[in-house]
Amino acid sequence: MSVKPNSEYSEGSIRVLKGLEPVKQRPGMYTRTDNPLHVIQEVLDNAADEALGGFGKKIKVTVHTDGSVGIEDDGRGIPFGMHPEEKAPVIELVFTRLHAGGKFDKGKGGAYSFSGGLHGVGVSVTNALAKRLEATSYREGMVAGLVFENGDVTQALQIRKTAEGDRKSGTTVRVWPDAKYFESAVLPMSDLTHLLRSKAVLMPGVSVTLLIEKTKESQTWLYKGGLKDYLMQTINGEPVIPLFDEEGFADAQSDNFAEGEGAAWCVAFTEDGQPVRESYVNLIPTSAGGTHESGLRDGLFTAVKGFIELHSLLPKGVKLMPEDVFARASYVLSTKVLDPQFQGQIKERLNSRDAVRLVSSFVRPALELWLNQHVEYGKKLAELAIKAAQTRQKAGQKVEKRKSSGVAVLPGKLTDCESKDIAYNEVFLVEGDSAGGSAKMGRDKENQAILPLRGKVLNTWEVDRDRLFGNTEIHDISVAIGVDPHGPGPYTEGNAPDLSGLRYGKVCILGDADVDGSHIQV
Repeated sequence: MSVKPNSEYSEGSIRVLKGLEPVKQRPGMYTRTDNPLHVIQEVLDNAADEALGGFGKKIKVTVHTDGSVGIEDDGRGIPFGMHPEEKAPVIELVFTRLHAGGKFDKGKGGAYSFSGGLHGVGVSVTNALAKRLEATSYREGMVAGLVFENGDVTQALQIRKTAEGDRKSGTTVRVWPDAKYFESAVLPMSDLTHLLRSKAVLMPGVSVTLLIEKTKESQTWLYKGGLKDYLMQTINGEPVIPLFDEEGFADAQSDNFAEGEGAAWCVAFTEDGQPVRESYVNLIPTSAGGTHESGLRDGLFTAVKGFIELHSLLPKGVKLMPEDVFARASYVLSTKVLDPQFQGQIKERLNSRDAVRLVSSFVRPALELWLNQHVEYGKKLAELAIKAAQTRQKAGQKVEKRKSSGVAVLPGKLTDCESKDIAYNEVFLVEGDSAGGSAKMGRDKENQAILPLRGKVLNTWEVDRDRLFGNTEIHDISVAIGVDPHGPGPYTEGNAPDLSGLRYGKVCILGDADVDGSHIQV
């Protein structure tokens, strides 16, 4: 007999996690744990927010030989004075408190109008999951630095005057990620490179540098052309029409959105190749999309549909859907939202409801104007969308064989034979149940099968191949015999008869000696 473990539930059973303990206990709730890239990205996002606010022009990321990563920016530097309420240095609070940051006050005069940080847990998560973290702030003629280990301060804040060679302003953070929190401690260099490159794309005029200390390799990205240059370098296939590259932002007179909210986008339409789709909110990559992408989709569809209707381009019987316009679209979308609501701390998906209306309200009129200024390009785009709609509708009409557990089910009205020898077996297609009854009585059960057919069987020469199985009798004949529809020849790949599933060596047609009987033979 097993002894029941003592599981007393009392006041002492309740444990309160303090400081950074929740992150260490459940890191997957706060960041991706497949590798340390996301905790490095949290620091990088802070540097990008400074540039987004117009306070910095350079970001440098160094991958050191000891596995640590350093991020430098020339922004304003993290404040290091005493916090008026918490009575602790602000720079210390930023790295040790889950909900401390300069991005909650979005009103006029706040430190950040637009930023990716909503939850205020970014760099504190980085600190919690790091063996060691060094933070240095250059600000107002002073340099302040402190060191953390396993999330705790091990070297208190030290402040000195700037010396020769020091930067005037900015922040440097060096992180040693703790391997025990990640499935792999290796930083994926291709993903890091893509992330840095995309930051440069979204911030025209800001240089982003990656230095690999071990190999001395260095790459710098500085895009003057922004999204258009980036998409042209990234897309697969030749664009059908010129790239649609625009932006729209709300001004101070806007009744619906805050000043500065809006989006910049570049869209390319190609006939082949894998579409490239990237979206960002306040420079944060949203790999799982979200409401801003829905706004782009809605704006594109409404504009293209309106153009097609205006020029009467839609064929009869074709219904246009959003995916028809979007199917061959590649895009880069950069959205500015004052108070972004993300799904979870990882920020892979934007949930802000107003973002649909925000993006759509700028995309739709801009594309409508562009299409009507470039009618020939508009017609090419319409042709691409209509072709996608026709393909979709045709695929929707395709009727597959009815199957159970992946195996075609034999028709219930088929009276099968006992033999499994295909060369010896034969099946009789008979007209109606009454004739089928007579045939069953006179058949040889060993090798003769009977399949009664109801009414006049469909003339398969006149029907599209994908729609044949919509007819019950044709479906039953195909399943009973074990052969799928194929063309009359000459045979090509995908059109040749496949006899591997053939169930009978001979197919016989029993028809009455009248007009209906001759129809079944046809």
